[in-house]
Amino acid sequence: MITKKQKDVLDFISKYAEKNGYAPSLEEMRIAFKFASVSTPYHYVKKLQEEGYIKKEDNRPRAISVYPGGEIKSPFLNRVGLDSIKVPVVGSANCGPATILANENIEGYLKVSRDQLKDRDGVFALRVSGNSLNKANIHGKNVENGDFVLIDSKNRTPHNGEYVLSIIDGAANLKRYIDDKKNNQITLMSESSEDFKPIFIQDGDDFAINGKILAVIKKPKIG
Repeated sequence: MITKKQKDVLDFISKYAEKNGYAPSLEEMRIAFKFASVSTPYHYVKKLQEEGYIKKEDNRPRAISVYPGGEIKSPFLNRVGLDSIKVPVVGSANCGPATILANENIEGYLKVSRDQLKDRDGVFALRVSGNSLNKANIHGKNVENGDFVLIDSKNRTPHNGEYVLSIIDGAANLKRYIDDKKNNQITLMSESSEDFKPIFIQDGDDFAINGKILAVIKKPKIG
């Protein structure tokens, strides 16, 4: 994480490089920000490099490559500026009967707040089809047809009552996970204004948990 002043320096470097085709010198940064000496912009540049926002070649003057979105931490998660993260949309999942297959091709990206994810690795988004969770409460939001949900693909051992992405016979479902250990019964529940029957998982079913729902994004635009 970088400070506002460090972000100002990053923006200056980025705009200067875009306009001139090369990065500003330390002296030019000192003058632009009225620093007392070039040691101050030097330390700013060093911090930005450590955080993955720029790459500097030590043996070449003005040789700074700018990565405004920050370093890519995984195939699923990368930074977009300081306050947002770009998450891939990998298709749709059913929020009703188990009939719609997930599409694993990336069809776009959602820009979401970093605070929603805490730089969590392995996160992707799914488009919601159906209304079987339109009465759910996921951090104060329900899940309606056309919304998006953020999935933590690394969390495949949910706690009782959490909302999950499950795969049943190749169909992707978004439901509330109920694990009745006393009766050895896993049930996927709807919470809806419509009448959806619970899905009882039986021995022999081709069933897997593919992640936990982290957050709901209410019908955003894909960038």
